[in-house]
Amino acid sequence: MFTGIVEELGSVVSWENLGTAGQLTLHGPTVSADAKHGDSIAVNGVCLTVIRTDGEHFTVDVMAETLDRSSMGGVQPSDQVNLERAVRASDRLGGHIVQGHVDDTGELLSRQSDEHWDVLRFSVPRRSARYLAEKGSVAVDGVSLTVTAVGDDWFEVSLIPTTLGLTTLGKKEPGQLVNIEVDVIAKYVERLVSTR
Repeated sequence: MFTGIVEELGSVVSWENLGTAGQLTLHGPTVSADAKHGDSIAVNGVCLTVIRTDGEHFTVDVMAETLDRSSMGGVQPSDQVNLERAVRASDRLGGHIVQGHVDDTGELLSRQSDEHWDVLRFSVPRRSARYLAEKGSVAVDGVSLTVTAVGDDWFEVSLIPTTLGLTTLGKKEPGQLVNIEVDVIAKYVERLVSTR
């Protein structure tokens, strides 16, 4: 489990295509410092398992399900990525409960910039949009955000300078894909209500 509070901007070192899977090596000194085989690290919001580490780098396997559901198949060497280690039971929950299980990808449709904040609008498939609510939580590329507006197939978030500077969202351009994870509580509520 994660909180959606990005610990560092890392970068892609290499991507090895294995057909229906791949291996990704990333540079991230902060998250790699105490990483060991079997640990979970969220990469742009995708929970991945460390298979190797050498201090400043770590390598993860990426399976077909992850490639199908996320933007991980499109990463290139030198791309920046949001990195977060799994939360410990003693840590503060600064964002919201993020599983690292991406529901869908969305596209950045527009960004409106102000002196102190940006408003970003993303597309989202209707199957996931139904779980979004104004003032509810959403994870975009692993960043815990508050939904400020929502439509049938889009939503908006407002980003403060800290988020713009410390995550990949500060440099996203319209047309680029992002990983979207909706609030898991909404999915459980729907499931419970639908089985009654």
